[in-house]
Amino acid sequence: MKGVFNLDKTIENNKKVNVRELIEQNKRSVTITTVLEKLMPKILFTIATISILTTAGILFTLLTETIEFFKDVPFIEFFTGTVLKPLGEHAQFGVLPLLTGTLISSAIAMLVAIPIGLMTAIYLSEYASDKVRRALKPMLEILAGIPTIVYGFFAFTFVTPLLTNIIPSLQPTNILSPGIVMGIMIIPMVASLSEDAMSSVPNSMREGALALGATRLEVTWKVVVPAAISGIIASFVLGISRAIGETMIVTIASGSSKNFTFDVTQSMQTMTAYIVEVTGGDAPAGSTLYFSLYAVAMTLFVFTLVMNLFAQYISRKFREEY
Repeated sequence: MKGVFNLDKTIENNKKVNVRELIEQNKRSVTITTVLEKLMPKILFTIATISILTTAGILFTLLTETIEFFKDVPFIEFFTGTVLKPLGEHAQFGVLPLLTGTLISSAIAMLVAIPIGLMTAIYLSEYASDKVRRALKPMLEILAGIPTIVYGFFAFTFVTPLLTNIIPSLQPTNILSPGIVMGIMIIPMVASLSEDAMSSVPNSMREGALALGATRLEVTWKVVVPAAISGIIASFVLGISRAIGETMIVTIASGSSKNFTFDVTQSMQTMTAYIVEVTGGDAPAGSTLYFSLYAVAMTLFVFTLVMNLFAQYISRKFREEY
């Protein structure tokens, strides 16, 4: 009996030791968890602050250098001048040739991307089976992963010669070819975002319209598209912003002629292509040519900022919550 009593006592002591060890381990784990809980908000705040400070730094750099540019070139002359001759004794810095080149190329791109992207989104959302959708959507998104420099060479070596057979007056470098290729590049963005917006429309709305005798096409255009219009318009605006900021396609295929014209068969230069030209040239630091780089970049920054703010405004104004 005494041996059994000693055995029970030993087991009880071991249990006390094990429980004590578990308590200590839990204390250590609770301490680590508490420290992490206190640190994580600070870490996340620091990461968010870095992104904000980076944007502020970019804006500060652009502003300071742009102000230096406008000390030499009048503000009105820059935004109303139709001649851009940055080199030479009598240099002229009118940004309108770059603005027209940028806007025309972006307009051509959206004329290609909007109808094709929207029709693709409608098919994927309303007509395609799950099997077809799973096969087509990854194939469509491959277009978004192709480097833009590849698109640029595609526009220059394939699309331009092809268009020359249709438009004999088309110059070897022109704004039409890169505009079309930019539209092809933007199709996945428009299609994917529009398809997501249409897929978020509840099926009950579709079923209700079908129960009232509407055809599938009528349901698509009169129910689904109006219900998803905020997301669709936002995809269009984001696509325009992407086209305005495109660099390599227009640099390779549109040429460097600073023509103020609306003829899409002519060689034109965009704001991004001008920035590439100046940074790749021999512009001495502190010269007017050097500061013009920042003035054009600031103009481009304002353009894209306005387009993104407009996209957010459209999304908030026409957003439907279900």
